Amino acid sequence: MDAPKPPQSQPPSTSSSADAAERERNVALRVVRPGIVGYAEALQTQRDTAAGVRAGTVPETLFLLQHRPVVTMGRRATGDHVLLSREALLERGVDLVETDRGGDVTFHGPGQIVGYPILDLRRRGLGPHTYLRFLEAVLIDVLATYGIRGFRDPAYTGVWTEQGKIAAMGIRVSGGVSLHGFALNVNTDLRYFGLIVPCGIQGRSVAGMDRILGRPLDLDEVMDRIETAFRADRPREVAVAAAVTAAVTATATPHAAPPASGELHG
Repeated sequence: MDAPKPPQSQPPSTSSSADAAERERNVALRVVRPGIVGYAEALQTQRDTAAGVRAGTVPETLFLLQHRPVVTMGRRATGDHVLLSREALLERGVDLVETDRGGDVTFHGPGQIVGYPILDLRRRGLGPHTYLRFLEAVLIDVLATYGIRGFRDPAYTGVWTEQGKIAAMGIRVSGGVSLHGFALNVNTDLRYFGLIVPCGIQGRSVAGMDRILGRPLDLDEVMDRIETAFRADRPREVAVAAAVTAAVTATATPHAAPPASGELHG
């Protein structure tokens, strides 16, 4: 999976409004769909792309892809949240990778859409927490187009449904540019989540769009809807959600305390 090439130079915008600037950023967003990609390859491509975004030589890019079965451990992960040994996982065709995103343990595999937005958060005026609220809003909007009610749990980052958590998130911000992102369960084999304590959250279920709707979904169509929702302007909604989250975490129990800046998860 190669990093995207620099865009052709564009004339500077004459608009002075924040809304026009946001629309311009979204138009310039490059969306790449490389199919099924190994985790290590995707991580290196993210890093290469982020370096280009910081240098101004590569456009902001949203990667939408699938991974081969892999359990990933973020910086806050503990070994007891992986319920099998590395050898036992490999016997089941599942790799185990330690990574530099925030968060705990999660699973990626076929039928799950993984999104890696490589964005200049400073230029967009987004902090890490507000950015996570933006990602949640995007996926909540996508689910709504299928008649699925998604919502936030202020104690846990991600998107939830009445049937369980349907989208996990873990990010890293380096030099003002985001890496990693979200994982949306579409046609995912949810039995894989029985190999771990998903996101380190005990006693909460995991959900999939196909299970809720009673039918498999076309992944390309879901990616189309993610791209559409991702380009939508939503500054007020995100600001309100961020304020609510800040108020909740200020009085939250220890399990809900936010991690260190730059590494966030759900």
